[in-house]
Amino acid sequence: MRKKPVLVVMAAGMGSRYGGLKQIDPIGPAGEIIIDYSLYDAKAAGFETVICIIKHSIEKDFKAIMERGAAKHMKVLYAYQDIDDIPEGFEVPEGREKPWGTGHAILAARDLINAPFGVINADDYYGREVFKNMYDYLARAKDGEYYDYCMAGYQIENTLTENGSVARGVCVTKDGYLEHLDERTKIQWQDGKIVFTEDDGKTWTEVAKGTPVSMNFFGFTPSIMKELKAKFPAALEKILKENPLKGEFFIPIVTSELVAEGKAKVKVLPAPDRWYGVTYKEDRPVVVDAMQRFTDEGKYPKELWK
Repeated sequence: MRKKPVLVVMAAGMGSRYGGLKQIDPIGPAGEIIIDYSLYDAKAAGFETVICIIKHSIEKDFKAIMERGAAKHMKVLYAYQDIDDIPEGFEVPEGREKPWGTGHAILAARDLINAPFGVINADDYYGREVFKNMYDYLARAKDGEYYDYCMAGYQIENTLTENGSVARGVCVTKDGYLEHLDERTKIQWQDGKIVFTEDDGKTWTEVAKGTPVSMNFFGFTPSIMKELKAKFPAALEKILKENPLKGEFFIPIVTSELVAEGKAKVKVLPAPDRWYGVTYKEDRPVVVDAMQRFTDEGKYPKELWK
């Protein structure tokens, strides 16, 4: 019997640029947080179980928000991303506070995941249609000669903020499948163009509008867990050597590597909606206005979880 897809929410990020716990900052007319909208859309798409990956420091507040809303309508489980959860033989460097990244976050839920799953960020608004596309794909996903994965591909111009740079996985695709993905950590608008830098702004490279990018909305079968576990030690060794306090183990990079190794095929699911998120404090009013507009238009009820 095929197991129903579940949704994994990564909510353990520290929100350093935003300056606070953006995962639990109310942005909806009835005090909803961004993840409330994602879970509402996910439930409408067919997801019944959600696994939230959090830090112990936000556990009480985060669980309270879930219990007053989504947990009344979905099965909500919790996993904890712990900086000390690293392979034997490694040590956390002195001064390191940042979690080890999105790949490490998924590994934190390794004991809970036994079905195809979608994974999202807690602080990004993805839009309704892509949840339905993701659920339908995962409901029939089956590993064969290749791992059967998918990802949401957003047009880059729909994913940027006016208030600074963001990190995006820039995709190269062919016939609807991912060929390669480059993790760019500083992409932004500049004089009406989309550009990124890899040398702290000394030089900039333009990215064409319409280019698909990852917003960390991926769909995997459970096979990804063994690949993450296998790849993490080498990635951690590189992090400790090159950037011990801030280096991360990224899901998009692992996914791209598996494609390059001939292990996985990744279907790129078109995501037509505009992204909304609170990368910076200045982004919050934009998101609040958008959620109010969606409510006024009838896209969402005045109280999501009433």
